[in-house]
Amino acid sequence: MSSKLLITKKLRGDDGYRVFSVRLKTDTLERINALAEDTGRTRNELIGMLLDFALEHSEVVGEQHN
Repeated sequence: MSSKLLITKKLRGDDGYRVFSVRLKTDTLERINALAEDTGRTRNELIGMLLDFALEHSEVVGEQHN
């Protein structure tokens, strides 16, 4: 039996998540921050939940002409 704790290296991104940056309107960020404060969830967790919901409830339709 080894007297050492064997720790494997964790590869970046091996948890199924990826880090990227995104630009948001100040108002949107303020609304997310308020929601985070009201719910006790992190901003990151909420953004993931909101994106998942939007993707599940989105539908691609015909082209929009200006």
